[in-house]
Amino acid sequence: MKHSNYIMFSLVLILSSIMVISSTSWMTMWMGLEMNMMVFIPMIHETKNIKSSNSCMIYFLNQSMGSMIFLFCISWKTMYMKNTEMIIDNMMMISMMIKMGIPPFHFWFPQMMSNMSWMNCLIMMTWQKMAPMFIMSNINSKYIMIIAMMATIVGAIGGLNQTSLRKIMAYSSINHMGWMMMCMKYNNNMWLIYLIMYSIMSTMVVIAFNNKSMMFINQMQNNKTMMEKINLMLLMMSLGGMPPMMGFAMKWMVIQNMMNSTNYMMLVMMLMVSLLTLFYYMRTMSTMMMINMTMSKWNMKSNKNYKLTFLMTMNFMMPMMTMLL
Repeated sequence: MKHSNYIMFSLVLILSSIMVISSTSWMTMWMGLEMNMMVFIPMIHETKNIKSSNSCMIYFLNQSMGSMIFLFCISWKTMYMKNTEMIIDNMMMISMMIKMGIPPFHFWFPQMMSNMSWMNCLIMMTWQKMAPMFIMSNINSKYIMIIAMMATIVGAIGGLNQTSLRKIMAYSSINHMGWMMMCMKYNNNMWLIYLIMYSIMSTMVVIAFNNKSMMFINQMQNNKTMMEKINLMLLMMSLGGMPPMMGFAMKWMVIQNMMNSTNYMMLVMMLMVSLLTLFYYMRTMSTMMMINMTMSKWNMKSNKNYKLTFLMTMNFMMPMMTMLL
């Protein structure tokens, strides 16, 4: 795909999500979601090979299924039928779960991510979540805590046996979606702060992986300076929610709200599940830091890498900035 075409599709992608967020009509939201889907498909197919074609088909089928259910619910809402509000809301919730790949409708998401470029993976994990999450935040469902808990468990267990970094990031995204949905339960706007911070953190990780063309865990120890290794290690710790990283600040917001509502049982379960996610983050770090390289063990370059310094500073400073909110 030409660079100019990619920029044009990216702009329409942004405008379609803004259209959903700024809309007060369900039908306009549906139109925004459809526009978003039709623009993202050519972006996935930029490399024009079998893997990208499969990803396009998987994405189209799942998004179409979610859109059909959502459109059916909108038409059902216009009939003003009594005692059906709860059914409609739950079906709308299911349609958004299909679109985002939230369990139990998550099987397509890691498979699709493993066949895409890192930049498209980043869009899929961050921007493509915004419009469906906004719609979900406007739906009243009493099952949101169950869905959130299911997402955190599947995201944690699913990534344990993976060697593909893109699949690990996919299951990590599913896990973080569970925390975002828990934000909706206690504060309707807090999920957006969580998503913004998660997007910043994921962008830093994806840039680090993309610059070195890393696709699998066994590639993480190759051709990196010690500074780059430390930066990657800190980023993975941040994704796992280790203090005092940015990822801890995100989860701390949710923990505070759950403690204030005395929902200790659910809080303990989510924290225990978070320990499982730390395992596969730590596994990537141990592979990177402990395997001897054929190059010098301490490969310290004399030139200053300002990009890495900026990423490390952001990783440590964002929690302090969050406390001021």
